[in-house]
Amino acid sequence: MLVSVRVRGASLALLASSQFLVVLNTSIVNVALPAIGDDLSLSAAGLSWVVNAYLIAFGALLPAGGRIADLYGGRRALAAGLALFTAGSAGAALSPAAGALIAARAVQGAGAAVLSPAALAIVLALFPAGAARGRALGVWGSVSAAGGAAGVLLGGLLTDALGWWSVFAVGVPVAAFVLTAVPRLVPGDGPPRGGGLDLPGTLSVTLGLLGIAYGLGGGGWEAIAAGVALLGVFALWERRVEQGAHKQGAGTQGAAVPLIPPSLLRTADVGIGNALMLLLGMVWVGTFFFLPLYQQRVLGYSPLEAGLTQLPLAVALVLAPLAAGRLRRTLVPGLLTLAAGLTWLARAPEDGTFLVDLLGPTVLVGAGLGLAFVPLTALGVAGVPGARAGVASGLITTTRQVGGALGLAVLTSVAGLAPAGVTGYRHAFLTAAAISLIAATAALLKGRIR
Repeated sequence: MLVSVRVRGASLALLASSQFLVVLNTSIVNVALPAIGDDLSLSAAGLSWVVNAYLIAFGALLPAGGRIADLYGGRRALAAGLALFTAGSAGAALSPAAGALIAARAVQGAGAAVLSPAALAIVLALFPAGAARGRALGVWGSVSAAGGAAGVLLGGLLTDALGWWSVFAVGVPVAAFVLTAVPRLVPGDGPPRGGGLDLPGTLSVTLGLLGIAYGLGGGGWEAIAAGVALLGVFALWERRVEQGAHKQGAGTQGAAVPLIPPSLLRTADVGIGNALMLLLGMVWVGTFFFLPLYQQRVLGYSPLEAGLTQLPLAVALVLAPLAAGRLRRTLVPGLLTLAAGLTWLARAPEDGTFLVDLLGPTVLVGAGLGLAFVPLTALGVAGVPGARAGVASGLITTTRQVGGALGLAVLTSVAGLAPAGVTGYRHAFLTAAAISLIAATAALLKGRIR
């Protein structure tokens, strides 16, 4: 793709802005959750679906989003995803009731699932392999990290000043601006390729994950069983589609393509990498869900105070991957650091103070997440042929999002079994610490000390 340096720079800024929005919306809502719960009469289990609706839609539809970009072109997919994301953001801001808010969050997640892989595919096409691509991906990673950190502070600031609706409304003008700038700054697509989406696979995996998350969140074993059965159908279908693709010829125009090729999970360390990322995602999302609830409902913090006091965690999370890039064998130490921070956090009393009871453990949690994330991402794509690198990259992101949804359902259920007050939060943090230790043990047993 022959594009001038200046246009490539402007395109990268625009594409990174779209990714910033995607990541921002995974964190900006957390500090606003108590206000949402009070206004819409939602329990902790109900609030978990304000987060889970986004995570499940994003995670389950992400492979299909990547396929849409392949079939119809990155710019077309980016524009469609941005339009869907803008509509979901506006719907969430204007939601009069809990059901409408959860539905709008699902629309947001679906939009993110289309625009995120499309934006990254355009970046890879604009910047050839080598130093230029390395710098572009560095910008992409930094903007993603900044989106998570900014969400913590911006969520508290907006909720305190304007109300919870504003954490969703803030994305509307930004997404709309990016959408209008796409035709001017992003190179056009060629004609759409032949082929189709794996609709049975997309439907079965989405409904399967939804059933399991709903069941774990209190919906009962029947929902869990139905979800597991649907995931079994998904696995059998994907195997059938992949076998059919091999018989027809992988390079055949219009050949059916599985959403997640089963053979990919047997490639090198992809399987263990995704299994461990699932566990890390459970801890990651659960921590960011329960920490602001504890700060506001137990310690009495305002939304702005909760946002400000989470900044050390966010900074540690951003800086730790830089150290992970220079150090070897950070996976197990990172997971153990994460477990230690969560265990310490579980000891925080009802009258805890930030400097004594929160600062130390939250810095450990942020550092542990950052140290574990980099090697797990590398493990998930290790040994994957170049032709499958994009699918493997999308899969590891999907796994983290899905893990977050399942973990939130588990931790919400665990917290709900405890008496009211600080005890429920302690149970949630201790359960998250136990999951971190399970992941560290699995990594040691597999010899993946990276």
